[in-house]
Amino acid sequence: MRYFWLVFLSALTLAFMPVVANAEKRIVLSYDDPPRGDGLLYSGDARTAQLIDALEGANAGPVLFFVSTQGVEANATGQERLEAYAAAGHILANHSHAHMWAHETPVEVYLADVDKAAAYLSELPNTRPWFRFPFLDEGRQPEKISALAEGLAARGLSNGYVTVDTYDWHLERQFQAALKAKKSVDYEALGRLYVRLSLESAEYYDQIARETLGESPVHVLLLHENDLAARYAADLVRKLRNEGWEIVHPDTGYADPLPTPLTRLTGQGRVAALAIDKGRSPRTITHWGIDEQAIDAEIEKAEIFGN
Repeated sequence: MRYFWLVFLSALTLAFMPVVANAEKRIVLSYDDPPRGDGLLYSGDARTAQLIDALEGANAGPVLFFVSTQGVEANATGQERLEAYAAAGHILANHSHAHMWAHETPVEVYLADVDKAAAYLSELPNTRPWFRFPFLDEGRQPEKISALAEGLAARGLSNGYVTVDTYDWHLERQFQAALKAKKSVDYEALGRLYVRLSLESAEYYDQIARETLGESPVHVLLLHENDLAARYAADLVRKLRNEGWEIVHPDTGYADPLPTPLTRLTGQGRVAALAIDKGRSPRTITHWGIDEQAIDAEIEKAEIFGN
């Protein structure tokens, strides 16, 4: 029943969407959490090589990697993998060291963790002074939000926000669980679902932006450096372009940043937060691509994992 209402609300939003003169659709591809450990489809090294090759083959141009530097300590070749992304022309930025929840962590501890990640990144080329909050959690409590924002600004870091949220990580989790259980996988159906999840999420948040902000901003798509990303990156780029999206340079994405939202509800990214600021109920901002049960329903419907 919950999935029915997700679909109904999405359709209702489309039906009453006002026409906006600017029909241009631009998007930055961003991948969180490299260098991640081995998956059951690719080792960490193979994943990095595959993702670089796929992006190059699709002529995607530079994409953005928000680095969680604990992966450098946990993976023997983590530093080399980050260097490989940078050498391929991609952009690296700060996603903290230990990937902690901001609302659960004292400000001084959190900022020290940001500094630790910055020390690792200072040894790497092709970086930018952007920080993406893990879990998109900017603190929740007003005092903490302000203190963290001031601390980042003092370090010369700006918010590497998201406008298009996805639960690609949940689809990846279900995929890895299927491999661990030695289930069969319909890789074509899996790829279609991965691409559709990302594309329909982008369309959904773009619709919200056009409805509530009166424009289509340069969007930033949240993905993760996982096995699905490596296998289906080229498919995603092609589909986005076929549907009228332009893949743009990360510098373009943050050249004219969207305003800082007043709401503490930042878990779906900046477009959703700004829509809430303008009076939209958070309950009406929902999509199957950010709902674990809905994604599971799509997996079952497509019969992606067998026995």
